[in-house]
Amino acid sequence: MLFEPPDGRTAMHFRRALSERMSTLPEQLRRTLTWDQGKETGGHIQFTVDTGISDYFCDPRSPWQRGASESTYGLLRQHLPRKTNLPERSQLELDPIARELNGQPRQTYNWKKPSEVLSGLMR
Repeated sequence: MLFEPPDGRTAMHFRRALSERMSTLPEQLRRTLTWDQGKETGGHIQFTVDTGISDYFCDPRSPWQRGASESTYGLLRQHLPRKTNLPERSQLELDPIARELNGQPRQTYNWKKPSEVLSGLMR
């Protein structure tokens, strides 16, 4: 999922927007969430209370603990360079990027596309 929280990037706004987005997934895909280190994750405890989704943090300065997300960040930066101002991007601009990224085969998934893996899990 790729989105800019509609009301801003504070911890409260991010938590509310992520809770809403996660509620669109089937229950079996809403068991855990691994957070990146960032100020927007300050509401992680309330997120767990609100959603029932257990959350985890990787150790600081340990990117190998979140290899899939680091790889995805690299792919995402091809479309949205680091200095990109996300609030200036509409969801209509972000959705095609997410579709493209979810349609690229990944070594992490034995060269399957994330969209294929998700479809398989949902069956």
